Amino acid sequence: MAVEKKDIEDVAEALGKKFDEFKAVNDKRIDGMEAEKGKLSSQVEALNGKLTELDALKADLEKELLAVKRPGALAGKEVSAHKAAFMQFVRKGKDDGLAELQQKALQTTVESDGGFAVPEELDRTILELLRTTSPMRQVCGQITVSTPDYKKLVNLGGSGSGWVGELDARPATGTPTLAQIAAVMGEIYANPQATQTSLDDLFFDAEAWLNGEVAREFAEKEGSAFLLGDGVNKPKGLLAGTLATTADAVRAFGQLQKIHSGTAGDFTADDLIKMIYTLKAGHRPGATWMMPTMTMFKIRTFKDATSGAYIWQPGLQAGQPASLLGYGITENEDVAAVAADANAVLFGDFKAAYTVVDRIGTRVLRDPYTSKPNVGFYTTKRVGGMLTDSNAVKVLTLSL
Repeated sequence: MAVEKKDIEDVAEALGKKFDEFKAVNDKRIDGMEAEKGKLSSQVEALNGKLTELDALKADLEKELLAVKRPGALAGKEVSAHKAAFMQFVRKGKDDGLAELQQKALQTTVESDGGFAVPEELDRTILELLRTTSPMRQVCGQITVSTPDYKKLVNLGGSGSGWVGELDARPATGTPTLAQIAAVMGEIYANPQATQTSLDDLFFDAEAWLNGEVAREFAEKEGSAFLLGDGVNKPKGLLAGTLATTADAVRAFGQLQKIHSGTAGDFTADDLIKMIYTLKAGHRPGATWMMPTMTMFKIRTFKDATSGAYIWQPGLQAGQPASLLGYGITENEDVAAVAADANAVLFGDFKAAYTVVDRIGTRVLRDPYTSKPNVGFYTTKRVGGMLTDSNAVKVLTLSL
């Protein structure tokens, strides 16, 4: 059934009603007698779970509607022929002429380690699916390169300036300090399996199956690496470096600033407000929160100490996401859960802070022998990541 805007509006209306119910029960829990609190707490937890379901359903429907409206890619003759031949290779293992068609379409040859390059249209589809399923790809900067590595110059500041009179000498000022940063690259692989019988079935959508399987497996590995990766055969993650409590003006490049909650294993709404105003004003327009689902459960019960208003608000219009203190929320289960000394909440402009680097070209090696009667599709791609602005994201650490 095709998704319509009315479907999203119905879910948004249900979300608003459920949030009103949640607030009423939670307010009663806060103000209630001790004897009532246990019963009311379970009601709040159940309503909190329903809010998560409705919020996720609304977001999924909006993505589905956007995908339906997205125009298809226009393919040239060589690209279409390459794709058709590649899908014959996937289904039947026939690679007659595929190398020549690949070279015409992609201007590349078959590498010595075997396998064939995924057609450009399918490669873009895999990347699009990765953006949909990977929280880090949803909010971080992304670039596609054709070389084995990627480097970038960043300005660390340091140029001098001053005030002078009309006839005073103009002494030379210091020159800005430039540093070169490089993406730490790694090769990621997936090996989805399908039976030859299913591949022979004309009603089996081999293209969608391969894209979906590869995207899901890549997304699970990538997401963790982009946040926590140590740089050994994988990207170096956003939180891989050391964290420091010092301010932006004096902290070394490459170190993120952490803000201590003042309580081991816990935090308050005031800590979240402090994170917003610790981030430079220039980064706030593009900022978003990042946390796991259970942390958002906890935050939904928080109120502003001054106004008494709930700091989490649902999105009640089509295209309007839920917000926390006026900023969007990215759910990422790779962020640490609430616990003593955990880096439990991130806030900032992730697009400025971290860049995902994809090397163009996903390759597939068809293996019908290793796991008979299954056919394996050993799929590889090069991907990396790098911290580009260590002032653009703040981290809430749950410690004294």
